[in-house]
Amino acid sequence: MPGKNLSRDEAQQRASILAVDGYRVRLDVTSAPDPAAATFRSTTTVAFRCAEPGATAFLDLLAPTVRSVTLNGRALDPATAFDGARVHVDGLAADNVLVVDADCAYSRTGEGLHRFTDPVDGETYLYTHYEPADARRVFATFEQPDLKAPFSFTVTAPAAWDVRSNAVHTEVTDEDGARTWEFAPTQPISTYLTAVVAGPYHVVRDHYSRTLADGTVLEIPLAALCRRSLAPYFDADEILGVTKAGLDFFHEQFDYPYPFGKYDQAFVPEYNIGAMENPGCVTFREEFVFRSKVTDAAYEGRANVILHEMAHMWFGDLVTMRWWDDLWLKESFADFMGSYGLIGARTRYTSAWVTFANQRKAWAYRQDQFPTTHPITADIRDLEDAKLNFDGITYAKGASVLKQLVAYVGSEAFFEGARRYFKRHAFGNTELGDLLGVLEETSGRDLTAWAAAWLQTAGVNSLTPQVTVDAEGRITELAVLQDAGNGDVLRPHRIAVGLYDRDADGALVRTDRIELDVTGAVTVVHAAIGRPRPALVLLNDDDLTYCKIRFDAESLETLRTGLGDIQDELARALAWSAVWNLTRDGLMPARDYVALVLRFAGQESNIGVLQSLHAQAKGAVDLFAAPARRGEGGRQLADGALRELRAAAPGSDHQLAWARFLAQTANGSEHLGLVRGLLAGTARIDGLDVDQELRWSLWLALAAAGQASDEELAGELEADNTASGRRQYTQCLAARPTPEAKAAAWSAVIDSDELPNALVEANIAGFALPAHRDLTALYAAPYFKLLERVWSERTIEIAMRIVGGFFPQAEVNEATLAEADTWLDGHPDAAPALRRLVLERRDDLARALRAQACDGV
Repeated sequence: MPGKNLSRDEAQQRASILAVDGYRVRLDVTSAPDPAAATFRSTTTVAFRCAEPGATAFLDLLAPTVRSVTLNGRALDPATAFDGARVHVDGLAADNVLVVDADCAYSRTGEGLHRFTDPVDGETYLYTHYEPADARRVFATFEQPDLKAPFSFTVTAPAAWDVRSNAVHTEVTDEDGARTWEFAPTQPISTYLTAVVAGPYHVVRDHYSRTLADGTVLEIPLAALCRRSLAPYFDADEILGVTKAGLDFFHEQFDYPYPFGKYDQAFVPEYNIGAMENPGCVTFREEFVFRSKVTDAAYEGRANVILHEMAHMWFGDLVTMRWWDDLWLKESFADFMGSYGLIGARTRYTSAWVTFANQRKAWAYRQDQFPTTHPITADIRDLEDAKLNFDGITYAKGASVLKQLVAYVGSEAFFEGARRYFKRHAFGNTELGDLLGVLEETSGRDLTAWAAAWLQTAGVNSLTPQVTVDAEGRITELAVLQDAGNGDVLRPHRIAVGLYDRDADGALVRTDRIELDVTGAVTVVHAAIGRPRPALVLLNDDDLTYCKIRFDAESLETLRTGLGDIQDELARALAWSAVWNLTRDGLMPARDYVALVLRFAGQESNIGVLQSLHAQAKGAVDLFAAPARRGEGGRQLADGALRELRAAAPGSDHQLAWARFLAQTANGSEHLGLVRGLLAGTARIDGLDVDQELRWSLWLALAAAGQASDEELAGELEADNTASGRRQYTQCLAARPTPEAKAAAWSAVIDSDELPNALVEANIAGFALPAHRDLTALYAAPYFKLLERVWSERTIEIAMRIVGGFFPQAEVNEATLAEADTWLDGHPDAAPALRRLVLERRDDLARALRAQACDGV
């Protein structure tokens, strides 16, 4: 498989004959402040061994120009050795030194070495992002995770800049207005984990010390970085406090000292993911630096990501999967540890498992019901497959399964297994069997059947209670019915069955809890026999397993009249998740789900759950409501948002959440009049601070309604001419309900590849508003015609955003479904990753049609 892709077979063949001793990478980025400079100098010296002297091999490199290639002192002609994606070398010796001198391109897509110029002060910032295979955009590499090696970086940059990499710098020299930073060699790591961050970053320093069991003292220098113009908003003390708590927790649990020296955390602009676990130099999207007031859910989310990336220092960086099939060996663990660590590290975020049950699992359930779903241990044929598998299965389903595994084998056996795993495989690469082996040692359980059922099969099971009672209202039988869902496997589940009744105050409280193993199609809960029939039977109480839960008729009626009365917030979150799944599956009319939200969301104390309810209720109206009911549903949401906004405690998180929801749903003169009044200062909600981020949300509401002029939007940008302001201004322009606005947004993304990834996202978000389906329907036919061109011409990151974002999702009708089917039928040989994206969007469309049919009855 030639070109930019790399197949698993090629990687295995290369690893079978090569071992890498080390890289020396020299980068000269002094050209970066010049916007006309498209490239930087990159010189790579790699020492490696070959088990088959005389063999041929290749390195991976995506670069505009290669100046020279030298193998063991022998010059190779770049014109024949370099094909645009690979550097081919032949006549290898047992020991080799290869030098590749190239001009590599600055990135605007967040892949490789990304360059950003701050509109506030004109300063330029650089950072790298490589996963899964973009180190080859910065230096010549053997770009696969199992060819680990130490890396030594040398970076020449403008003299006023700070430069960071994975290791500490050992020497800094000045010459002719530039400064050269020499960094110590790293531990053996994979290419995708190397990192460079360079620019006039604002830096806050701290230190962490820990006395280890053998009496030695571990010293870890800490630093937190952001752009200078964001420094006034940078709450580094909070970030570093979570960092220290996490380091304490992971050292206690893993019994393996943090192995990468320092711990830098850089918050960088236009990042195309949430964060990346580069050892010693973690990078985060700078939206985690909050310019305006956010709810506590945002702080919890950031803390979760901090601990997620920290867990990777062990799961992923110290011990790395051999190939991307076992991506879950790091991502599932890190996702699990993000929530587990928030509780275990004794942070203030005590509702982490509520957030996990309500939000992370929703991602997993959606992904696991696509026709393209895959086992947690996936079949990853090539790099394009790998890119798409950073998904809800690998992260959230895997984390859910690990949560169940901890319950199954016991937490001490689980963590003792992790400790042995780290010690046994430090700085190496592993596969599924390596982890299962140590867990079997520590737990005494045979995990073969468990792994086969949970890790090597796809699909989500549904569990439904079946309750029969006698004349006195006592349970004669309570059975758990298991359905295979979209898979064909009935799995073993360790669950708790919660029985809930109203207390003297009218709250729904748990009166009994029965824990048991569910196996097969029917499992009888013997311990429930003879107990009074409860108002609510909640399967998977405490969220021990991964499944969709259903309700018997009486329990569902209890939820319709009292969901908000469930006292325990985790149980309440599980109930909300379950009724949302019923709605997505076309088993509950969208109008009923919206009615539940309008009735009970005002009682929801957990701010993260509330914000999820807002997003889901909006999706229910936009996509799942019968077209004839859509307008009324939208008015009901806006009226409900206005009512709850006025009722919320002044200055509270809930008040802010309802204000943002009003901005998302405003559609009538009363709602839009208040929006304009809040912007103008002629209207006021006691305690509501209309700060800059909220202002943009309100302007977006007016723009989408056709009530924001060019002059008004330009004036807001002039007042907030920042990176965030430009993104939101761009989205507002694209959100206007005119053919011209939609055409401009479409053209900006499709007809040019000059936009940075952040503005690509902003244009797509504004273009694709469901309320504008009549305008965007015109682009369905052009969309399907350009898919293969986009896939071949754009980087995979941008191509994925275009394919997913411009899919005519809002046009929920049989004609659009037929267009998708026609394309799929007519392009059987299109890139598998491209077909997967279209298949998933097509499945979303078919699901929406089923839900609309349910709502139309």
